Amino acid sequence: MTRNLLYKTSRAYVIFSALLLLLAAPLFYFSTKKLYNDDTDDTLLLHKKEFLKYTLPAFKQRDIGTWNRYNRNIKIVPLRNHAVDSLFNNSYFDALDNEIEPYRELTTPITIDGKEYSYAAKISLVETEDLVTRIALLFLIILSLLLLGLYAITKRLSKKLWRPFNAILIQIENFEIDKSVPTASISSNITEFSRLNTSLQKLIAKNRSIFKAQREFIENAAHELQTPLAIFQAKLDSFVQTGDFTIEQYEQLSSINDTITRLSRLNKNLLLLSKMENEIYASTTLIIIEKTITQNILFFKEQADSKNITIELDLSQAATVIANPTLMEIMISNLYLNAIKHNIHSGKITIIATTNGFSFSNTADKEPLNNTKLFNRFSKQSSVEQGNGLGLAIIKKICDLNGWTVRYAYENSWHHFTVLF
Repeated sequence: MTRNLLYKTSRAYVIFSALLLLLAAPLFYFSTKKLYNDDTDDTLLLHKKEFLKYTLPAFKQRDIGTWNRYNRNIKIVPLRNHAVDSLFNNSYFDALDNEIEPYRELTTPITIDGKEYSYAAKISLVETEDLVTRIALLFLIILSLLLLGLYAITKRLSKKLWRPFNAILIQIENFEIDKSVPTASISSNITEFSRLNTSLQKLIAKNRSIFKAQREFIENAAHELQTPLAIFQAKLDSFVQTGDFTIEQYEQLSSINDTITRLSRLNKNLLLLSKMENEIYASTTLIIIEKTITQNILFFKEQADSKNITIELDLSQAATVIANPTLMEIMISNLYLNAIKHNIHSGKITIIATTNGFSFSNTADKEPLNNTKLFNRFSKQSSVEQGNGLGLAIIKKICDLNGWTVRYAYENSWHHFTVLF
C-alpha cells in the first residue's frame, strides 16, 4: 500500500517521539529520585556529624531513654552492625497518618560510656516521593506538548513547503498533449521545486511542439495525397472502361482499384482525426438519435443485404443529445460498418436506443474481439481483415470529445457496442 511522503515523514517523527517518551520518562524519574536520595543521604550524614561533634561527647547511658522519647527521627539503639555508615531504605508504620510510609535510614556505630550502640537516623520519603512524581509528571506533560507541537508545526510546514510539488504533480496528472490548455508556471522559493517546474514546462512545451508538428504533417500529407489518389482512381476507372483486357488483367486492375479505395479511405480517416484533434468540429446542436440512426440505415442496407443480414430497430426510448451532427453521423456510420463487417452470413443486427445512450449488437463471425487494443489506431483483429483499423478509433475519439463512454462486450456469440452519454 502506497503512502504519501508527508505520512511517511510524520510517521517517523511519531515513532521517534513515542520511543523518546518511553525512554526519557522513566530515566528522568529515576534520575530525579536518585538526586533526592543523594540529598537525603547528605542530610542524614550532616545530622550524624553534628551529633558526634556536639552531643556525643557529653552523652551518657542514662540519657538514652530521654533522648529516644523526645527525638522522633534519631534514636540510640543497641548495636546493629559494625559498618561505619549504613544507608538504606526502610518502611515504618506512622501512627499519625495511620499508614506505612517509606523512610531513608542511616545507622552508624557509636560508643557511650564504653558500651557500643548504634546511632539510627531516618527521614521520611513521602514528600520526596510525591515531589518526584509530580516533577516527573510535569516533565512528561511538557515533553509531550513539545513533541506534539513539533509534530504539528512540522506537518503544517511540510504541507506548505510541498504545496508547489503537489501543484506540479496535479499538472502532470491532468496534462493532455492533444489539448491546447496552457499550463500555469508554479512559483516556489525552494530550489529543487523551482528546477522541477522549469524542467516540466520545457518538457511540456517540447512535447507539444513535436505533437503539433506530427499532427500538421499528417494533415498536410492527407491533403496532398487526396488529389493524386482521386486522379489516379479516375484514370484507372477510365482505363478499365476503354481497354480490352483478359479476365486475369481485370482481376489485377480490380485489386489495384480496391487498394486505391482503401488508401483514399485511410487518407480521409487520418484527415478526420486530425480535424477532431484541432477542434474543427467544435460547433454543436441538438441531435435526435432516432432520426440519425434511421437516416443512416438507408446507406448500409445494400451492404447488409449482400450478406443477407437483418437489421432490427428499437428506438422507442431514443434520447436527444447536444453534439456535432457531422461527428454523430460519422460515428453511427462506423458502427453500422463494424456491425456488418464482423457479422455472419444471414446474421442479425439489433440497434437499441435508450434515454442515456444506444447500442449496436450483431451476431459474431468469430471469437471475441481483443478488448485491450480494440479502440487503438490501426488495430486489426487479424492480418487478413479488411479496413484500415481506424473506424473504432474514430468512434472512441468522438466519444472522448463529447465526454461519452463507449464499451464493448461479447455474449452468447454476439458483439455488443454501447455508447453512453
